[in-house]
Amino acid sequence: MKKNRLNIFILTATLLAVMAMGCKKDFDNPNQATAEETFSSDRAATAVAVGLQRQYSTTAASSIYALVDANGFTTKELILRNAGNIPELQLWTGGSAVDGTNTVLNNVWSRSSKIIFDANNVINYANSLEDKSYASGLISFVSIFKALSIGHMAMFWEKIPDTTGVNVAFIDRIEGYKKAVAVLDNAIAAYTTNVPSDAVLNRLQVRNAATGLYPIDILNTLYALKARYALFAGDNATALATANQVDLSKISVLTFDAISQNPVFESATATNNVYQPIDTTLGLPKALEPDLADKRIPFYIGINTTIAPRYRINGFYATGTTPIPIYLPGEIILIKAEAYARMNMLPEALTELNKVITKQPAQDIYGVGAGLPPIAGPLTQEQLLTEIYRQRSIELFMSGLRLEDMRRLGRPLEERKRNFFPYPFQERDNNPNTPNDPLN
Repeated sequence: MKKNRLNIFILTATLLAVMAMGCKKDFDNPNQATAEETFSSDRAATAVAVGLQRQYSTTAASSIYALVDANGFTTKELILRNAGNIPELQLWTGGSAVDGTNTVLNNVWSRSSKIIFDANNVINYANSLEDKSYASGLISFVSIFKALSIGHMAMFWEKIPDTTGVNVAFIDRIEGYKKAVAVLDNAIAAYTTNVPSDAVLNRLQVRNAATGLYPIDILNTLYALKARYALFAGDNATALATANQVDLSKISVLTFDAISQNPVFESATATNNVYQPIDTTLGLPKALEPDLADKRIPFYIGINTTIAPRYRINGFYATGTTPIPIYLPGEIILIKAEAYARMNMLPEALTELNKVITKQPAQDIYGVGAGLPPIAGPLTQEQLLTEIYRQRSIELFMSGLRLEDMRRLGRPLEERKRNFFPYPFQERDNNPNTPNDPLN
């Protein structure tokens, strides 16, 4: 009964929050409840916070589905299964074929903008609460999805909106990563100053019946995302220090059920009508192709010997209820390796790199492990960064991160089908500050 009441609150809050998804990012509607009316109670604000996770993770319009889709085609991880899927056909073709009408990219843009807007409202409400332990739970939880949304936009576009509202200004994407780090810093401070109470945590998440743990370990996720975006922003010292604070034994996943299914499974894996992995090369150039003894290949790639295509989606998109990790332990280790390499601490970088290369599946909380012999040193900085790119491409396959990795780690443009994406027409039509589209 308690769960049903919470579902009613979530539905009510969602209906109050639903708005036209045009990207001028002014989400106020005179015919709908104001933010003050919507956030009339802790429970209502919590329902909006829970709704952010649903916006981010469920259906083909979700952020996570669009991220995997757009990144995968652009970086050659995926192969198109049906040319009738016009947005995917654009991304598969690449170059000038991708334009501002692309609905996959529009979903990243509009869904991210809406999540940022709603998260800001929750944070503003939480800051007014006298119960600081309840407030910290709200702030830290929604900051995860706000930071992810800022990060997704910064990975795909050269410049991103500085805030939400009418005719907003744009900032450079690296400033966007720094903004995401600031969001996470604020959340970490709130969480560690006033540890969230069970009252708010039990409303935000449902504990796993077997383990008694919440699906998302909030504090570890905040640290992991801060390490990610600090690295992307070029702040290697902060990335390293924060990565060292992540407990690699803790799970943080987006969960699904028979009604709200894993979005990649629901739209791609199950239908075989949108995309599948390109093959066991994972789209990498010949010199960087995975070793066929790498145990991560069968984890991520299924084989069908009777019905085309031969190579099938597996891993974190294998079934409708397969959880999707928000970050992987291997990502955190490789953040350390890259930070060390860029700070010219080459032996330390190789040590971290080899932790990923030698990791057995049984040693990883998600079963992701290469199980290969270590690389012998010494390696130059350039060699280390190339191998880090290779290992990130394998370890984080279909995570949506490869396009950013390609640019940051200096891969040649011909290895991807675009460098940055054009801005959605719905943004350009509503905001005169929209920058010019990139050439490629």
